[in-house]
Amino acid sequence: MIRVLLVDDHPVVRAGLRGMLQTEADLEVVGEAGSGPEAVAMARAHRPDVVLMDLRMPGMDGVHATGAILRESRTSRVLVLTTYESDADILRAVEAGAIGYLLKDATRTELTAAIRAASRGETTLAPSVAGRLVRQVRGPATPALSAREVQVLGLVAEGRTNAEIGRALHISEATVKTHLLRTFSKLDVSDRTAAVTTAMARGLLGTSAE
Repeated sequence: MIRVLLVDDHPVVRAGLRGMLQTEADLEVVGEAGSGPEAVAMARAHRPDVVLMDLRMPGMDGVHATGAILRESRTSRVLVLTTYESDADILRAVEAGAIGYLLKDATRTELTAAIRAASRGETTLAPSVAGRLVRQVRGPATPALSAREVQVLGLVAEGRTNAEIGRALHISEATVKTHLLRTFSKLDVSDRTAAVTTAMARGLLGTSAE
């Protein structure tokens, strides 16, 4: 039997996954978790073979939960199952140790095959995710942020609000938002936290823009 832990902050999603997997003779759902900290605790208690991991959750996101689980267990495999497929999300999950990355539009056959592959230590990637990773490897382009975008993002990293950033740089709050939206687009992210994390990982922050 392949022991599976379901991690998703939506109970309806977990119920659907449980119903789908419990009809498979070789798959056993040993637990469910609705947050990152709960996932780590459940993995510690049940030692699952495969963890189906959502990315966006309260308390601790799926990437950090993946890292924590894999640091404690050399036998568990983490298979990401999410609706998000930005380059930043994919790279963070892979770097944390996820063995596979599927999107929630995967079919039952694709999902169960990926779980079985993960239990054998084999990687499974959604086609669109695989394409993104190939493009990253072939041409890992570092986006060029303008001096002002670096300034704005640096202040975001300090925890400043848009209004505070505007006052510090003597620009309007609307202009701050425009710089952030352009930065999100260049870094292929959807929020402030991911923008800061990605920029730091790529060495785009830490340089004075003055």
